[in-house]
Amino acid sequence: MQDLDGQNITVDVNLLETNIELLVARLTDCRKENDVLRSELSSLQNILRNYKLPGTVGSSAMDASGTPVGVLDYAEKVQVKQKLVLILQKIELELRNNQAL
Repeated sequence: MQDLDGQNITVDVNLLETNIELLVARLTDCRKENDVLRSELSSLQNILRNYKLPGTVGSSAMDASGTPVGVLDYAEKVQVKQKLVLILQKIELELRNNQAL
């Protein structure tokens, strides 16, 4: 009877070790993917920070009435930046939700 229990314990321990190895491998893969996604998010954030909206740098093109082409007023610039920030926040939230899984 003790031999049977000993064999069951050995099988259970081996199964547990195998499952732990699989979990560690999966965790390592998730960490690598997480690093890649963080890098991409950081890159997107840098692009957003450095993004120049049309009309922010001296635009010389004029339409027929003499107003500069592609120039946004301040409110439009703020709206565009806010939308871009919201997009990045949604991406970051998705990354965090996927990381929790």
